[in-house]
Amino acid sequence: MKKLIIPFVLPVVIFLGSCSGNTQKTASSQDLAFSNSVATNSADSVTRPTPVIDSVGYRRLITYLSNGDSTGRWPVKDPVPLAGAVLPFNRVIAYYGNLYSNRMGALGKWPKKEMIPKLLAEVKKWNDADTVIKAIPALHYISSTAQGSPGKDGKWRFRMPSAQIDTVLNWAKEIDALVFLDVQIGLSTLQAEIPLLEKYLSMPNVHLGIDPEFAMNGKGGKRPGSVIGTMSAADINYVSEYLANLVKKNNIPPKMLVVHRFTQGMITNYEQIKLRPELQIVIDMDGWGYPAKKVGTYKNWIYSQPIQFTGFKLFYVNDTEKSGQKEMMSPAEVLKLRPAPIYIQYQ
Repeated sequence: MKKLIIPFVLPVVIFLGSCSGNTQKTASSQDLAFSNSVATNSADSVTRPTPVIDSVGYRRLITYLSNGDSTGRWPVKDPVPLAGAVLPFNRVIAYYGNLYSNRMGALGKWPKKEMIPKLLAEVKKWNDADTVIKAIPALHYISSTAQGSPGKDGKWRFRMPSAQIDTVLNWAKEIDALVFLDVQIGLSTLQAEIPLLEKYLSMPNVHLGIDPEFAMNGKGGKRPGSVIGTMSAADINYVSEYLANLVKKNNIPPKMLVVHRFTQGMITNYEQIKLRPELQIVIDMDGWGYPAKKVGTYKNWIYSQPIQFTGFKLFYVNDTEKSGQKEMMSPAEVLKLRPAPIYIQYQ
């Protein structure tokens, strides 16, 4: 087996201030009484939206997520998605990582028999914290990893074997979880890497993540990890068009696209990113550190540059041991952010 080189740890996010005065809005059942888009959970009598698209219900939910923002940034005036969309009717709780390494994230940190119960326990915490939007599990697998050596083709990335992806798909099936395949391109390109995953991305439960941190073509071809990479609106628009075409070709529900970000330069020309009813874009705050740093990064690069939906990453090690904290931020603390993240990733 080829040895996988995984040399990277995400850098500490830069302190850029913090959000203040944000509170998670409590919505009454009357406020969120959506025609043709609600279902009652008989176990706890909580009214939850279902993924049946009703434009009024959709707008009310994204307004709920905006947490009372009055600047006009949120909620984003995006197209109502096609039927079967996951967001904002569900909050995705994902374990991120790679099966070759116990250092890249929660997916791979523990054996399956320990990892799955931990993930489901986190899902329960989010359902307890927000009784309006249902939390659901996901496995977010790094299917192409940036490398510390160039490899035979000089692209500084290693593609995971199909058997590894199939394993993650089977694990997800056992708990009715979604799957995300994450791509770190190194010195390759999105155009070269994404089509290789078409078999999987054509499945209705498989979605995509792309990581500008390790995209080096815009950085003079430097080694991944030596500087923070970048992707442009054109890069993201290529991926969104590709995914939208898969949705139409296969007559499947909208795809989610998670884009990692913790600096200004990781995404350029954000205003030119196109939104499509076949696609739901999540900008995931990917930085680690103590809470004020994480919140400051979220405020400056996620809140202030709205695209569509937002995500937030929590680190089991880097947010605690490396940051001098006893615990990660709690769901209740994260839900105070404006807007409230709809995608949560654990590394």
